[in-house]
Amino acid sequence: MARNRSLQLAALATVAVPGLNVVATRPPQKVTADFRLCGVLDSAGRHWVVQAPLHAAAAMAMDTEVQVLRELDDAARAASLPFDVVQPEGFADMPEGWRAMVYRELSGRELDIDALTPGPGPSGSLARAIAAVHELDPASIADAGLPVYDASSYRQRRLAEVDDAARTGRVPPVLLGRWERALEDVALWQFSECPVHGDLAPENVLVSNGRVAAIINWSNAHVGDPAEDLAWLYTAAPEDSLDTIEEAYALARSEQPDKHLVDRALLYSELAVARWLMHGVRIENPEIISDAEGMLAELARQVADSAPIGYSQPVVQAWEVEGSLDPNETLPDRETDADEYTGDLEADDLPGVLDPDATAEIPVIASGDTAAEDVATTGSPT
Repeated sequence: MARNRSLQLAALATVAVPGLNVVATRPPQKVTADFRLCGVLDSAGRHWVVQAPLHAAAAMAMDTEVQVLRELDDAARAASLPFDVVQPEGFADMPEGWRAMVYRELSGRELDIDALTPGPGPSGSLARAIAAVHELDPASIADAGLPVYDASSYRQRRLAEVDDAARTGRVPPVLLGRWERALEDVALWQFSECPVHGDLAPENVLVSNGRVAAIINWSNAHVGDPAEDLAWLYTAAPEDSLDTIEEAYALARSEQPDKHLVDRALLYSELAVARWLMHGVRIENPEIISDAEGMLAELARQVADSAPIGYSQPVVQAWEVEGSLDPNETLPDRETDADEYTGDLEADDLPGVLDPDATAEIPVIASGDTAAEDVATTGSPT
C-alpha cells in the first residue's frame, strides 16, 4: 500500500513539473499528521520532493505557506537570508480536491540539538539564522496575508491560554502563580514586532557542515514576538550553548534585543506544556492529558525554588549587609578599600532572594505541520 502511494505521488510530480522524467522514488518517504512526503529522482539525477496534504486544513496551510515562500525566496536571492528555503516548482490537483506541491530537495540534515555547543559553530549559525528572519521587513509577511500581532494582543492570548488551562484544575498552583505574575508584569511586554517563523524545532532546521543550510515549514509564520522563535531552545538546547546563542543573536540584530526577550522565551517554553494539556483535553485523549499532567508536575518541582520570570537580583553592596553606617563615618573608597568591605555573601545573608540560576528543563513540544487543531500545540498565536 505504501509503495502504491509513493508511485501515485511520483506520478503527480510528472504532472506538476512539465518535462520531469521520474526514474525512481527516494527518501524522504514519510507521513506526518498533515502531509505525505515522497522523494523522487529524475533522469538528470536531480532529487525532488512531493508534498501532499492529508486533509483540508493542511491544504489551506500549505497554500498560505506558498505565499510566504515567495517572499522568502526574494529575500534569499537578495542575500538577506543566510539559508535556503523551499522553492515550489509546480502543483498537481489531487482527487480530494486540493493540490500537491513539488520542489527541489534541500541540502542538510535535521538539526541535532545536542550538537549545539559554546563558541563558533552550529550554535552561532543557528542564532544568526533566527536573527536574519527577525530582520526581514514585516510588510513582506503582512503582504502575504499572514497575521500581525502586537505586544498587547500577544499578552492577551497568553492570558487566555493560562485561564483555559487553569479551568481544567490540572495545573499546579505554583505554575499558575508564576505565569500570572509574568503576564501581569507590563515591563516584560514591551517589544518591537518582527517576522517570526512560529514553529521552530529541530526537524524544521536543516544543517550541513556545521551551519544552518535551510529552514522549512513556514505555515505558522507571522509578525509578532521574536521570543517565540527562541523558546524551544530554552527547553531543549544544552545549557552551556545558550550564552553563545544569545550573544550571536544580539550581534546579528540591527537593534539591541529588548532586555526581557529571554524572560518571555522562558515563559513561552513553559506554556507549551499547558498547550499540550489543552490539546489533550480538546480531543479527549487520556494519554496526552496524563502525559501533560506528569510534565506539569515535574516542571512545578523544578521551578518551585526558582526566581520568578523577569526577576532581577538586586545589587547589594557588602557594607549594606553589615549594617547602617555611623552618620559621621566616611564612606569607603570603592577602589582603594575594596578588600576591606567586600567578601563572599552567603545565601542566608540575603533572605527572600531566590536562586536565579535554577532553570527548568522540559521536553520539546513539537507541533504537527499545520492542522487547525494542532496549531493549539505550537507556540504560535495563530
